[in-house]
Amino acid sequence: MKKVIWCLVVMCCSFLFAQTNVVKHKVAKGESITKIAQKYAVTPLDIYKLNPDAQAGISENMLLLIPKKTAAIPPKIIEAKTVKHTVAAKETLYSISKLYETTVADIESKNSEVKNGLSIGQVLNITVKRGWVKPQETVLHEVKPKETKYGIAKQYGITVEKLEKKNPEIIGKELPLGFVLVIKGQKSAIELPKAEQPKVELPMVKPAVVNDTYTVKPQETLYGLANQFACSQEELIALNPELKDGVRDGMILKIPAKKAVPIKKDYADLTKSLKKNGTKKAALLLPFNITKLDQDTINSTKSRLKKDKFLNMTLDFYSGALMAIDSVKKLGVAVDVTILDSDETKSTSNVSNLIRENNLKSFDAVIGPFYQNNVEKTAEILGSVPVFSPLSKDYDKKYANLIQATPSNDDIKNAMFDFMRAKGGNMVAIIDPKKQSIKQFIVDNHKDVQFVNFTDKGVLDVAQLKSLLVAGKENFVVMETEKTNLILSITTNLLSLQKQFDIKLVILGENEALDFEEIQMSRLTKLKMHYPSQFSVNNSDEAAIFDTNYKKKNKIFPNQFATRGFDMTFDVLLRLSQEKPILETLNETASQQIESRFNYVSNPEGGFINKGVHILYYDTDLTIKQAN
Repeated sequence: MKKVIWCLVVMCCSFLFAQTNVVKHKVAKGESITKIAQKYAVTPLDIYKLNPDAQAGISENMLLLIPKKTAAIPPKIIEAKTVKHTVAAKETLYSISKLYETTVADIESKNSEVKNGLSIGQVLNITVKRGWVKPQETVLHEVKPKETKYGIAKQYGITVEKLEKKNPEIIGKELPLGFVLVIKGQKSAIELPKAEQPKVELPMVKPAVVNDTYTVKPQETLYGLANQFACSQEELIALNPELKDGVRDGMILKIPAKKAVPIKKDYADLTKSLKKNGTKKAALLLPFNITKLDQDTINSTKSRLKKDKFLNMTLDFYSGALMAIDSVKKLGVAVDVTILDSDETKSTSNVSNLIRENNLKSFDAVIGPFYQNNVEKTAEILGSVPVFSPLSKDYDKKYANLIQATPSNDDIKNAMFDFMRAKGGNMVAIIDPKKQSIKQFIVDNHKDVQFVNFTDKGVLDVAQLKSLLVAGKENFVVMETEKTNLILSITTNLLSLQKQFDIKLVILGENEALDFEEIQMSRLTKLKMHYPSQFSVNNSDEAAIFDTNYKKKNKIFPNQFATRGFDMTFDVLLRLSQEKPILETLNETASQQIESRFNYVSNPEGGFINKGVHILYYDTDLTIKQAN
């Protein structure tokens, strides 16, 4: 009882705190939602999200809640300073210029003697920008047997994405034994002696049994073929070595016998196929970390809520889950849901005790914990009980009962390419030269994408861009950069070329640079910017009802984590209440809830992964819509 009371106190504090992020606006005569959105530098969607009733129209003196827009931080004045650099063995002017983020010409202007060459021990004067920090000492890691990207990243306290960014050659590939990974710094800064250089051996993939052959069609890619036949790219290459040189029209490929072409699943309404047979038991393992809160006073709890984003996220997820449990019961389904405190951090949790004390091995399904290593431990202990990982995109160990409910970053990007390809579009990519990891990802997985070059001065080659566009066809232009000036240059040129070509701008994920005031929304809407997302924009009656009911209960509209808590819990409880066992429903039925899609496919290495991704775009009426 004490724990429940604490949770209610904390949740109330959370909701009161969240309400301070809005302002009130009284509608004046003649005002429209668009005008009000422009006044507060938000989108109409932001206003509708907080005021669902406004979708039916607004009237004079009507009160609206408007989200506050965070003020932009004024740019700092960049000043310069001079530092000393002692030349080390094998260093060049170019490598030193990169180290200090300057140019070779600038170093030569401050050190006239370098024109005669560099010598070990020579001291150079280097001009650097104020605030420049010398890169961390280089840390290298040699891959050992059975090591994985996730395990190595966790060992050094970084993400898999950051590890791949430092080592773009491993993107989309398994780690070769003995390969030297850069963890910090630059690989060129420290080189292993040649006698000690480990021999890099590519992992051997055992060829599968051949069942049939397949003739490659125009525009097909290695990624698409692997997806089509539910196997890895390495397996296809092992059977068809000629694929190493690229996919060509008319190639006859051998197809693995053990892999079946996946059945395309339509999204179904799980509420229409409920079987009310007996009570289903489920558990939610959520990181409330009550033991910490028990030591707090009311004031310190409020203070914690202002700082502890993880706790706020947990409480929001929990509030949505409670709504889901209530909704399922109103459908007449008998469910018994136990909510437990996983008391977890990145490296610790209470799951072992919870499983033993609550006999979770007798349950029908478990949602959580939040941290991936803890959810993997839960799946390992529970064995045959389905365990859903609700939030994590990174995973290492695979278990037959482990279900990854969040699409991985690569799957989200790939969904965008699948959409463009399904539209029969011409795909062109403009990739910032500093974004080599994403360029390598596209090269490895989507060979039908053409790249726009930059000149020697780093300027976009507009003439080449125009030559790659196709008249009478949808041209999807992928833009990957966080530089405001480059975004402005790209969008300006694309808007100009729209007079001759059908052009749609594409980004592959969130880009905070697009929120800067310099980037006007009209640029993105005129180019109908498309992007893939785990979450949708749902303007249906069901979504409006959920928002309204949530606000009545919690005095605030649901945020993304509250909606995610509802979607995850509602979907799992509905799947438990179908005629077939829950793991069979994962294979056969895709579903869509308020904001999330759940399109599970079998992971060849064990368990299930979610491929449910939305493709959204900015429309000319300043709203975000779902692409068909």
